[in-house]
Amino acid sequence: MSISIHPDTKLGEVKLKISNLAQSLRYYTEIIGLKVLNQTEHTAALTADGQTTLVLLEQIPDAVVAPERRRTTGLYHYALLLPNRKELGIVLKRLIAHRTPIGQADHLVSEALYLSDPDNNGIEIYADRPRSEWKRDANGDYVMATDPIDWEGLLQEAGEEDISKGLPPETIMGHVHLHTAGLPESRAFYNGLLGFDIVGDYAQMRALFVSAGGYHHHLGLNIWAGIGAPAPSPQSTGLDYYTIVYPDHGELSSTLERLLAAGVTVEQQDDGTAFVTDPSSVRIKLTTKLVQQND
Repeated sequence: MSISIHPDTKLGEVKLKISNLAQSLRYYTEIIGLKVLNQTEHTAALTADGQTTLVLLEQIPDAVVAPERRRTTGLYHYALLLPNRKELGIVLKRLIAHRTPIGQADHLVSEALYLSDPDNNGIEIYADRPRSEWKRDANGDYVMATDPIDWEGLLQEAGEEDISKGLPPETIMGHVHLHTAGLPESRAFYNGLLGFDIVGDYAQMRALFVSAGGYHHHLGLNIWAGIGAPAPSPQSTGLDYYTIVYPDHGELSSTLERLLAAGVTVEQQDDGTAFVTDPSSVRIKLTTKLVQQND
């Protein structure tokens, strides 16, 4: 029997392994516009709303900065979702002011800016178009594209807003896009076991998009690093884990039972969360709550 993940399932914080905390903090606060929630000698939690962690940074010893074009599994990019188009325009103005290299695309369902942090961790910052404008094809896949964005329109939306104000508090982790070792294995794990719905079976792109609740995608899965791509070395900068947030403990427990029955190793934590590893050696935190300042 097929499983469909609870529609209220969301994504939570992404933890990144980095080479230099001070360097990354300058980038994430001055250019991206996140704020430091808390910090130790080698770690920092970054937030938009002053309470909820979006990105965790950990400086690792003897770090090797990942190449720009990766040939391993792991992070392609994580994506920060802004509440509206005006906020995306403000981000665009800030990136231009800092002379930051920018990739861009109009995906029809959204408008997106792409960049990389100092350790070549991919970042997307985007704003969705209204769901009423999203279209599906005859196979039920969302119709997406990589058209040029409307640069002038976005900058006009920003108006004279202060570009130093940072990301708005409504910013959330919209989706995560991963390099995988193979799409059949990823489909079996993310759709077959976790129950994410397939919303984009893009064979021509060598990618699979899955989501909860009819979203255009919570997870992008591709084989652009090569079929059978190896896992990165422990010393490589990149993704430590990303987080799936379930609406309640019942949904989480059911998921963990399925994973255990399928022979997947589950690392249970004292706080009720768990960690698992997907077939491409990507580590995932499964929980029922977002990481917040008072946790």
